[in-house]
Amino acid sequence: MNHFKYIFFFFILFTSCKTNTKQHNETLSNQVVSDDFVIAFGSCNNQVLPNVLWNEILKNKPDVWIWGGDVIYADTEDMAVMKQNYQEQKRNPEYANFIKNVEVIGTWDDHDYGLNDGGKEYSKKVEAQQLFLDFIDTDKTDKRRAHEGVYFAKEYIINSDVVKIIILDTRYFRTALTPDDLTRKRYKPNVYGEGTMLGKTQWEWLANELQNSTASFNIIVSSIQFLSSEHGYESWGNMPHESDELVNLIKSTKAKNTIILSGDRHLSEFSKMETDDLSYPLIDFTSSGLTHSYSSFKGEPNKFRVGKVVSEKSFGILKFDFLKNKVTLQMRGENNVLQQEFIQQY
Repeated sequence: MNHFKYIFFFFILFTSCKTNTKQHNETLSNQVVSDDFVIAFGSCNNQVLPNVLWNEILKNKPDVWIWGGDVIYADTEDMAVMKQNYQEQKRNPEYANFIKNVEVIGTWDDHDYGLNDGGKEYSKKVEAQQLFLDFIDTDKTDKRRAHEGVYFAKEYIINSDVVKIIILDTRYFRTALTPDDLTRKRYKPNVYGEGTMLGKTQWEWLANELQNSTASFNIIVSSIQFLSSEHGYESWGNMPHESDELVNLIKSTKAKNTIILSGDRHLSEFSKMETDDLSYPLIDFTSSGLTHSYSSFKGEPNKFRVGKVVSEKSFGILKFDFLKNKVTLQMRGENNVLQQEFIQQY
């Protein structure tokens, strides 16, 4: 009888150990999933309008928030007014709580730059740059304080993978656009080869960042749309030679898995371009309209569009799955509702 008890005891002990091992393996697997990386981004945030999305963005547990431009609306040459507008946004209770929980980086667009559709001609760009950097809590010793423009790059290391975020400044150096006097469109493309979007110094910097990138994913942030350009508003299509230059640069540097994030339009859409000599399609994910959106949108052409245009208030989410080498791109809105999703497998 005692012999049977010993056998039973060891059987229970053995099966218990097997169960514990299985649970431990499941825990390790869950840890791998939780180590993946989440980017949230958005644009077009009027500081005097209610923003109901900050708490909804937090539900997605982002590792970083990227401002895609128009952080505030302050078309002015009065730096005291601009500073006051930034402070109003910073005092917003939901935003104040948000930045306690999420790292914030980003770029500006025209309305926080200070001039609607403005470029290098804006007279207060030097002063405005410092106010923008103050707003996103940039250290006083940061190199962005010393150079012209708010362009910036940062790498995020997740186990053996790296996500590199490259933030462009499409305002500080941008030369004049060409008004369209023949149609209802605001602008038409410049003569091929005329004008610059980024300026010589920023182009050289960008080439170096892509050339030396060892990242698994490279995320380029442009305040204006890159692929969608048929609408006639601001876009890289205003300077087609500059658009070609960026595509050629991505090709020549062999930068892995490059995705472009953009804003400005008060609408959200996915655009996708297949290119020769690039092993993956180029995605432009536009997320725009945090406090106001193009609610009267009736349609516009975009030969690169994937899915439909979302003309409701929204923010963007990118979820990186390194094991499967894919990114899930989502548009989300009020109550964290999923408005549209696009999955890119690399």
